[in-house]
Amino acid sequence: MKLYFAIIFIAMNSAFGLGQMAEFDFIEGSTHKWKKSNEGVILSHHFVYRNTGEIPLTINETKVSCSCTQVDFPQKPTPPGALDSILVTFNTEDKFYMQDRQIEIYSNAKDIEKLHIKVFVVPKDE
Repeated sequence: MKLYFAIIFIAMNSAFGLGQMAEFDFIEGSTHKWKKSNEGVILSHHFVYRNTGEIPLTINETKVSCSCTQVDFPQKPTPPGALDSILVTFNTEDKFYMQDRQIEIYSNAKDIEKLHIKVFVVPKDE
């Protein structure tokens, strides 16, 4: 009988442990829009987030649609409740008018997180 209860206890404990997740909470939102900018300027923004999950948040990889967008993310896990940031840099060289880029963040959170950056770029010849 004791063995039966021990197995039930281990199974329940394992089930609760598997349900723990890390979670992003972006302090100022997941979209950043810069003011109108001239072509050739390099823009940057820190997306500050808190890990509101129950385990450390680990970012594994990011994906962007073009080489004009660079992402620098923490290499160490962010503990539960702690703040950290993701730096996104956008090079406006050879970019014109409205620009909208999406950054996908792959981590140990439940879902793929998506950030957006937007800017209106004035061409050099205007």
